[in-house]
Amino acid sequence: MAGARSSARYGAADEALIRTLYEEHGGALLAYAIRLTGDRAAAEDVVQETLIRAWRHPEALTEARGSVRGWLLTVERNLITDRFRARAARPPEVAEVSEALATVPVERDHADTVVESMAMMEALEQLSADHRAVLHSIYFQGQSVAEAAEQLGVPAGTVKSRAHYALRALKQSYTGRPNGWKGAVA
Repeated sequence: MAGARSSARYGAADEALIRTLYEEHGGALLAYAIRLTGDRAAAEDVVQETLIRAWRHPEALTEARGSVRGWLLTVERNLITDRFRARAARPPEVAEVSEALATVPVERDHADTVVESMAMMEALEQLSADHRAVLHSIYFQGQSVAEAAEQLGVPAGTVKSRAHYALRALKQSYTGRPNGWKGAVA
């Protein structure tokens, strides 16, 4: 029973030591680690490991042996150096992705774009000249329906009708493809 009391007292003393170290030096340790790593999460991990090292070596935390903060910053710098060396020694198992890049979709293979372009050119060649001319004016030249009608010398209603039937024909030409067409056809 006496052993349980002394270990409980020792645990409370350890907790007080770590809490005091964190209150006095935590801000400086975190700022230094962020500056060295450039990553807040990694810096927080390093600060935690530094405090664990301090807990394991309480004899180093006396002013008689030097500055406590200096010892903590040295331990922290060494931990960060070890992390960089470990990362450089072996390739990463999983690619690290920053938060900003995590939301960016993965780019498709260039080959997919080439295949889709070839398929689109083939499908456009199968359209009538009138349908191709309307699509070229509206989608490739970016003209409005009125501008396309004026350029082609047809009424605006005819431009709308030809665009509708041309897009429908393009869509139908892709429904029979094994992988389907990945482009947007309205």
